[in-house]
Amino acid sequence: MSEPHSPIRIDRDRLWASLMEMAEIGATPRGGCNRQAATPEDGRGRDLYVRWCRDAGLEVSVDSIGNIFARRAGRDDALPPVIAGSHLDTQPTGGKFDGVYGVLAGLEVMRTLNDQGLRTDAPLEVVVWTNEEGCRFAPAMVGSGVWAGVYDLDFACARTDKAGITQGEALEQIGYRGDAPARARPLRAAFEAHIEQGPILEREGKCIGIVSGVQGMNWFDVVIHGEACHAGPTPMEGRRDPFRAVPTIVSQLYEMIAAEQPWGRVTFGDMRVEPGSRNTVPERVVLSVDMRHPEQSVLDRLEGRLREIVGEICTRHDLGSEVREEWRAAAVEFDSGCVLAVKQAAEMLGYGAREMFSGAGHDSVHVASVAPAGMIFVPCEGGLSHNELENAALPDLAAGCNVLLHAMLQMADSVTT
Repeated sequence: MSEPHSPIRIDRDRLWASLMEMAEIGATPRGGCNRQAATPEDGRGRDLYVRWCRDAGLEVSVDSIGNIFARRAGRDDALPPVIAGSHLDTQPTGGKFDGVYGVLAGLEVMRTLNDQGLRTDAPLEVVVWTNEEGCRFAPAMVGSGVWAGVYDLDFACARTDKAGITQGEALEQIGYRGDAPARARPLRAAFEAHIEQGPILEREGKCIGIVSGVQGMNWFDVVIHGEACHAGPTPMEGRRDPFRAVPTIVSQLYEMIAAEQPWGRVTFGDMRVEPGSRNTVPERVVLSVDMRHPEQSVLDRLEGRLREIVGEICTRHDLGSEVREEWRAAAVEFDSGCVLAVKQAAEMLGYGAREMFSGAGHDSVHVASVAPAGMIFVPCEGGLSHNELENAALPDLAAGCNVLLHAMLQMADSVTT
């Protein structure tokens, strides 16, 4: 390893100006962005980003699922690169910073190294991953997923939106279904800077989150079977009402997760009552359950307890039940070397920081399955994201970008003038 690098810093005003110019593409009336994957707005955002990359002297390539890689050559260009990036696509009522910050922070690192006349031993790259949000084409994180081998390319390109347009067709329409192979290759390290999308850093007055991993996530449908009957003539004591079990199940699951703080999560985001008639006792209730924890062993134990609770309560009320698994993503532990590089960069720069887990999925989840990866969080106002009112302060954004700069320099081994 080389001696520690001097604490150079990025141009925060340039970073902010780039964020605000990108935010004009797909701007919404309430100050957010609607730049969904492979729409004309996404195409315009990509065009702007590619122009900026070429202006910075970066070599741009696009792979067959639309991921964009912008490369800055190293002194030894045969070495595996250090990469940074995130996504440019947004939710329909998204904000200015989710995803796009990580992309433009990576670009600002390249611009800063150009300003300083510095060259790393290993090459550096900035990546835009296709369709992280998954709101137009499901599933989410598909570009990084194809690259990492989680999804087949044909499967991803065949995904359709509500109008029946496939993802492959949409990428062709905006000119971003490239020729480069969409597959993993050796990386020295991969970093993703991102707004936290939660309130922890803001509450604690810290400007840097050193992300050590991503929570495991399990989705279930709890299906409760009863017997439909008339709401008027049927006495309460004679009913097999599936809704009767719902409050107790919810209450006990809340109690269960309270013992797993600060990182345990349970959410009941949707419920379907069938047949859905106001004056009919339902025949069936379907309750969605989203359960999360950063330790896989704990998440497995919580799943077992969920099944026990549902079975016990439904048996008590003479109801049938089943717990259907809808989706799961295992907990992810980031590379210790990448985590340490972020920690050391924050310490060197004098920023208040804390180690934490991500409660949301990110492209780094897929990247971490095939390469050393880590993430950097910065606060967002009120923890608000996936919302047009999403906001982040310039000093925090600059701090995160400075940490990204020095973490990348450390993992690229050395710099020379």
